[in-house]
Amino acid sequence: MNNIQDQNKTSGIQVITRAAKILRTLREHPKGLSLTQISKEVDLARSTVQRIVAALEQENLVTAASANSGFRLGPEIARLASAVNSDLREELRPFLIQLSNRINETVDLSILDNGKVLFVDQIIAAHPLQATSQPGASFPLHCTANGKAILASLPINEVENLLPEQLKRYTDKTITKRDELLKELETVRNEGVAFSREEHIEGICAVGAVVVDRLGNRSAVSIPLPSTRFYGNEEKLVTSLIKTCQNINQHFN
Repeated sequence: MNNIQDQNKTSGIQVITRAAKILRTLREHPKGLSLTQISKEVDLARSTVQRIVAALEQENLVTAASANSGFRLGPEIARLASAVNSDLREELRPFLIQLSNRINETVDLSILDNGKVLFVDQIIAAHPLQATSQPGASFPLHCTANGKAILASLPINEVENLLPEQLKRYTDKTITKRDELLKELETVRNEGVAFSREEHIEGICAVGAVVVDRLGNRSAVSIPLPSTRFYGNEEKLVTSLIKTCQNINQHFN
């Protein structure tokens, strides 16, 4: 009897592990994948993938992707993520307030969401001229400091899946060639900080860095500000940002 119970327990754990692997794979492919593609990515038989995906679809954890008749992450994932983001906001808010007070600038907290950077919290500094984005807003990855910081923290295959060959131009300073951006991301990896120098919005610059929570999830802390207060103050901004991110990472360890 115990052997049967142990086998059932092991089988149940294996199914959960496989389901988690499928969900992570779909996270890396926001446009969706077919069952055959998923099977290849997770190295499982197509019939096994089909059974697991059907169960995940029933729970709204995956949904049909119309573009390729495949599947992508479902709405229930967003609801679960929202609960996690709420906890994350509460936990990190004191660090963000401290950073904002130290540099007297607005500070943002954002995450990777469906191929974009999603703002989940913001501490607004008392300046007549500000660079603010409402929590819940999404920005592109390739031309924002928080987006570049997150991209630089990901494995190269995930980055290539997220970025098209030709990147959208927002200003005359936007990097539009993927190879050029990948080269910059190498610098971001080495230095631990990313910059956007009027690449998304003219007159707005930012510096960003990544923190990692206890579950290994990445978030970006960034400081957006008008270019008039950015140029010449980069070193001060970077020093304060890195110190805050180190404190946050220590808090999670």
